[in-house]
Amino acid sequence: MENIIGREAEIKVLQEALQSPSAELIALYGRRRVGKTYLIRTVYEKDLLLELTGLNNAPFSEQLENFSLTLARTFDLPLSIATPQTWLQAFHILIQVLEKRLGDTKKVFFLDEMPWFDTHKSGFLSAFDHFWNTWASKQKNLVVVICGSAASWMIQNVVRNRGGLHNRITRRMRLMPFNLYETEQFLQSKFIHLDRYQLLQLYMTTGGIPHYLNNIRRGESVTQAIDRMCFTNDGLLSDEFKDLYAALFGTSEKHENIVKSLANKPSGMTRNEIAEACQLNSGGTLTRLINELLESGFISEHQPFNKTSRDSIYKLSDEYSLFYIKFMDGSKAFGEGTWQSKAVSPSWKSWSGLAFENIALKHIPQIKKALGISGVYTEQSAWRYTPKDASEKGTQIDLLIDRQDVCINLCEIKFSLTEFTIDKKYAEELNLKRRIFLAKTGTKKTVFITLLTTFGVNENGHYLSTVQNQLTMDLLFEKM
Repeated sequence: MENIIGREAEIKVLQEALQSPSAELIALYGRRRVGKTYLIRTVYEKDLLLELTGLNNAPFSEQLENFSLTLARTFDLPLSIATPQTWLQAFHILIQVLEKRLGDTKKVFFLDEMPWFDTHKSGFLSAFDHFWNTWASKQKNLVVVICGSAASWMIQNVVRNRGGLHNRITRRMRLMPFNLYETEQFLQSKFIHLDRYQLLQLYMTTGGIPHYLNNIRRGESVTQAIDRMCFTNDGLLSDEFKDLYAALFGTSEKHENIVKSLANKPSGMTRNEIAEACQLNSGGTLTRLINELLESGFISEHQPFNKTSRDSIYKLSDEYSLFYIKFMDGSKAFGEGTWQSKAVSPSWKSWSGLAFENIALKHIPQIKKALGISGVYTEQSAWRYTPKDASEKGTQIDLLIDRQDVCINLCEIKFSLTEFTIDKKYAEELNLKRRIFLAKTGTKKTVFITLLTTFGVNENGHYLSTVQNQLTMDLLFEKM
């Protein structure tokens, strides 16, 4: 098997399926470009009996013709084999073909881009249900992998199916983007060596999407790469936003409106605030939209300290979407040097702080390890207090780590170009946050102010009197 960067947990699950004594139905989903197909092809390279891929935006007849041609090509069947007229017929033919080729060792049938097969009134899903429930589930030497990037379809019809596939999925995996460690390893495997500040800037723009990272060139600075990929007419990411949500959700206007609303509210929004901003009723449709964005990894849910899930705050967590909305959407600036000019603007400063915070929230295990509390049970949350009148002051805390050892880390996350310096004003702000948090929550736990920065903190008097822990960006690159 070719060396794969990261994906250890997913590889283990896929290999366990080959060793199990019964048939396996594996559902793999995640946003496009995240490497789903590559993972299955690589792990199951020697065990893949058949790979069948749906055609994007193709009619029912062409999907069936593609089915016949794929079978003929894979198993060296006569090209004159008749194209089935229905999916029931197609799966009946498939059973006849597979029965002759299943032997003593487990084999894999990979159904890629499954949502594309399910055209209007095609009967595909009910035919697949029948195929699995009446035949495939009885084949001890068969693994069926169903995969798709169309998140809304996979969530509604597979993950939360209440019909023929209900409780039939034996293993379910959501493939997420690379973390910072995996991103560094991936680029180094391509002999691209960037320092961690450059890698952080790259991740703040593209996230850990393998397809995007695969477009980085040796000898190219991150500024040059962002210029080329984002601010040229044929750049990989220049039009990606328009295609990304449409491919995942079909009619995606409402999804995009939620994402854009969250991009304009860095502190996050409650469910009711999203409904109001996007002019949506706070009912089933909003629940579905939020769940689809959560499952696809575009937004994240944060339950405030000492609150219930009803009080959850939602934030935009997809790096590329945030970058696109902030700097590319509606911009007329294109060509060489565009990003270099934007990267000295006030909007760059606000964006970089938010992007760095989002990245930190995705690397909580690394933060816990650096604090020496990996073995301590913790709950992570955000917290904010909105004053009731002008006599009070409000505050917001980026990250709270509530620990079972009766301590809380109040974490501030600061992106800077050099070593960060705490002045008198910021020290007063940190102490005020701590006082408001203690007063409004009534917690009796010890509260440590913890500062996460890019290059560390100047240990002046304000630092020594205010901060108990300091962490740098390097810890975010730790393997977990």
